[in-house]
Amino acid sequence: MSIHILDAMAREGFEQVVALFDRKSGVRGFLGIHDTVRGPAFGGIRRREYRDEREALLDCLRLSRAMTHKSALLDLPSGGGKIVLKDTEEVDWPSAYRYIGEVVDQMGGRFYTGPDLNTGPTELGFVTEKTRFVTDPGVNGPGELAEATAEGVFMGIASALRSKFGATDWANRRIVVQGLGSLGEGLVRRLVGEGAEVVGADIDDDRAEEVRDRHGIEIVDASVALDEPCDVFSPNAVGGNLHDLSISRLKCQIIAGGANNQLARAIIGDELFDLDILYVPDFVINSGALVRGTIFHQQERRESVESIGLRIGAAAEKVLSRAVEEDDPPLRVAIRIAQERIDAWRQKA
Repeated sequence: MSIHILDAMAREGFEQVVALFDRKSGVRGFLGIHDTVRGPAFGGIRRREYRDEREALLDCLRLSRAMTHKSALLDLPSGGGKIVLKDTEEVDWPSAYRYIGEVVDQMGGRFYTGPDLNTGPTELGFVTEKTRFVTDPGVNGPGELAEATAEGVFMGIASALRSKFGATDWANRRIVVQGLGSLGEGLVRRLVGEGAEVVGADIDDDRAEEVRDRHGIEIVDASVALDEPCDVFSPNAVGGNLHDLSISRLKCQIIAGGANNQLARAIIGDELFDLDILYVPDFVINSGALVRGTIFHQQERRESVESIGLRIGAAAEKVLSRAVEEDDPPLRVAIRIAQERIDAWRQKA
């Protein structure tokens, strides 16, 4: 397995991968640093029930690389990293997050961490006990991160509508929002405010009903969200749900959401292109939290949500415009733009 790790690191230009194990808490996982040529790596702490260590490692590698691409596309003074933790019942999680804080602190500012799947304000509170290289979830932090991410996704959807139809025309758009957590609900709020018809779905029925009651949207069962006819399908839950079988069910013209790693395989981006479905790469438009955190830590200022949205919207416009010009899938174009910038920075380093 180690040979494959080293081959993957060399092929994708990784700087460091750390295997994590803490005897006291029982936590296991990985920390990946993909690139720091432009500045310290930024990446949240993802905690989920991985099938095995290989799946956790691959997720760490993919997410770390995606964070570098995000930073490059948004022209941020940072690189990409990520922590992934295996979620098991035996782990003492308060102790585990304190251990992660110690690991991050030992990096000496080369890596900053923050929220991600199943890591929120409570968990980050334990991390902040051990390091300052973390996005503080409280009043001393950069501000609400989910709202920044939601704004970026909203602006990405707007860019996609203009690219596909020539105008946003919100009043005549039907948008399915899959995943109604803090990100998904923030997006729902923006879309409803613009007059769009919004359909929501979440595996947590209680959560879905709460969002329905607060915003007056239609709710469908999570198992059939992919089958809903709509202009935009917006995945905002766990990634990897778009694969050969699931995309055959889609009845949308655009896919634009905040979930990480939405495509089970990169080649799915080509298949969506062949189906004439406009896929807006997730790492282009779900970077609101990264923008807000990086600017706060690197430039010591709190960036407004509006400014973050405009920045992400401009990046999405650039990718989609070039994709049209080159008649190439947006995912390939986005990666190409990011890599061009990374290569240029490395040459100057």
